[in-house]
Amino acid sequence: MSNQARRIRLKPWLLAQVNGGRYPGLQWLRQEHRLFQIPWRHATRHMPMSEEENTIFKAWALETGKYQEGVDEPDPAKWKANLRCALNKSREFKLVYDGTKETPVKPYKIYEVCDQPSNGGQCASLPVVYPPDKINAKNELPISRKGKRRVLLSFAVQVVRLSSSPQSPAPATCPPSATSTRRWSTTAPRSTAPSAPPTSSRCLCCRTRRSPVTDLDLKFQYRGRTARSQTVSNPQGCRLYYGHLEATLGQVDLFGPVTLQQVLFPGTAEMQNAKQKFYTEALLDVMDRGLTLEISEQDIYAVRLCQCKVYWSGPGVSEHGPPNPMERERKIKVFSLNQFLDGLIMFHKGAAPSPPPFEVYFCFGEDWPDTKPKEKKLIVVQVVPVVARILTEMFSGELSWSMDSIRLQISNPDVKDQTVEKFKELQRLLQSQHAQGQWGLHVQ
Repeated sequence: MSNQARRIRLKPWLLAQVNGGRYPGLQWLRQEHRLFQIPWRHATRHMPMSEEENTIFKAWALETGKYQEGVDEPDPAKWKANLRCALNKSREFKLVYDGTKETPVKPYKIYEVCDQPSNGGQCASLPVVYPPDKINAKNELPISRKGKRRVLLSFAVQVVRLSSSPQSPAPATCPPSATSTRRWSTTAPRSTAPSAPPTSSRCLCCRTRRSPVTDLDLKFQYRGRTARSQTVSNPQGCRLYYGHLEATLGQVDLFGPVTLQQVLFPGTAEMQNAKQKFYTEALLDVMDRGLTLEISEQDIYAVRLCQCKVYWSGPGVSEHGPPNPMERERKIKVFSLNQFLDGLIMFHKGAAPSPPPFEVYFCFGEDWPDTKPKEKKLIVVQVVPVVARILTEMFSGELSWSMDSIRLQISNPDVKDQTVEKFKELQRLLQSQHAQGQWGLHVQ
């Protein structure tokens, strides 16, 4: 090997080669998303040199001085190892697909070009948002089902983050600290909802980084009327209960993990019907231990702790089937994110007539499902995984607007408007030239 090895910055050199089109198979897949493909055949010392003469691997060896024609013995396997090592060490490239590990082998790899963020140069998590309408295009990335799930999740997470206010208030009810004591007020009127547990500086859920993928929308319905709606942003999940008994570290078996967000059922103070109020209070009085919704690996598990019987329906459990009771203190998976994403991919391919269901309903103290509609039940809680709702809306087109329903009122342009429009066009041209100039600096 030559002793004249040189330190060459990989990113500008490699991008120049991708743009140049000199090496067969080295090409942009979606330049707007900074994805490019590198042919990656298995190289050996015994491979015909004609097949290795014009490769990006040999070019990198020549550029870095690790190979000199006529001086060093050709070693295609080593050339490939050198570039692989450089790509793995670089913080400016990220491997997103390795076809050499597929069965059968696909002789190429796909890399993403990363910016240099302020967090020490590491690629930001979920740096590229792949539009879901491109997943099954003819020039789609050759990604596996697991990869498609990641694509959908990355898109949904970005949408959730963009739609969330940066000044969103902290959850109104957080788990009490380990030092909290149990309180039970026997004199409080049953029609008054218990006050929320006090927040503590030691609250675990408030110190946990929020993950939009695990957000849950809750809706409490009393005989079809919404008594309260709220979003739970604790990545551990939540506990739904009624009363004044708080969860503590020493009573996990009674009230569930203290890391769960504590969510109170609404009271009955606003109910006008005396009979409905009486029966609803009878159910609330036996919900002290509550129902826990625990999130594990983005799946949702429910555990019935309370004395009140609980029935549920959701993905895989039809609302038109027989009553589906929850066994007490038994953990039940009520939502699987991977199964939902698989169903959504099938729907997008046209292999399923509709998007997969994602709403989960819990009915307290009455049979469900049965012949009576949900709107006639005393207490029903609807649980919606936010990420599933957003993805379904995007795929079903519910986020699109009907142009027939919008009539814009805009004046005809006058001379001043025309002047402004020309300024805007000039600004666009300048921005375009500036962007091209910046790109050129990277590839020269």
